[in-house]
Amino acid sequence: MSQSILTTRIMEALAAGRKALMPFLPGGFPDKERFFDELAALDAGGADIIEIGVPFSDPVADGPVVEQASLDCLLNGTCLSWLLYELEKRKGQYRAGIVLMGYYNPFLQYGLEQLAEDAANAGVSGFVVPDVPLEESGPLRAALDKHNLDLIPLVGLNTSEERLAAYAKDARGFVYFVSVLGTTGMRDSLPTEIKERLTAVRRLFHVPVALGFGIKSPEQLLAFGDLVDGVVFGSALIAHIKAGGTSAEFMLRWRS
Repeated sequence: MSQSILTTRIMEALAAGRKALMPFLPGGFPDKERFFDELAALDAGGADIIEIGVPFSDPVADGPVVEQASLDCLLNGTCLSWLLYELEKRKGQYRAGIVLMGYYNPFLQYGLEQLAEDAANAGVSGFVVPDVPLEESGPLRAALDKHNLDLIPLVGLNTSEERLAAYAKDARGFVYFVSVLGTTGMRDSLPTEIKERLTAVRRLFHVPVALGFGIKSPEQLLAFGDLVDGVVFGSALIAHIKAGGTSAEFMLRWRS
């Protein structure tokens, strides 16, 4: 396989002397018409990778801000097939790598082989699937591999070194380190043991490391130095847009 687009985008950011910026936005948020305007603004504002959430009715890893936004998108008619169709129409318009983050049920119902083919045709570069453990990821990984799409591993504070090594064996794109034990959402502080676990992740993985869950400001990254290559932020962005702001304004905080 050729080098992952996602890895390339992160390495380009590091070469420019900064962390890779990886905003998360639910598909169809704040509404189906404006969503692609916000997506374009994130891309133009310096996003290196954009995670698009596939709305689902039972989002077990999502905190209240992301969960409510996703449920609103469902009520407004957002679905996986619509998202892929609209992305395909815009393929090639974004510099940022596109990742779909969602739960296994909609992907399985869509059909894994068809999902991988349609995602590749839509310009998607990878997937984050929080509710698929390593032991059950084989069919999805096999389907994605055929189209050079990355299945991004999620690891966290309670992931053992043995399990980290198992995830690292087939890791592509980047590894997503979950900074808290719990769901997504803004935190004023992060657990002190993160640095120790990130050190283990850095030692075992050959792909870049992104930190997510609980991140609301660039200052939170200062304590981690070179242990982190990229940062994922979602709840803070969603709250900013809900309060009347724009993605372009929000990205200025992270580029300054």
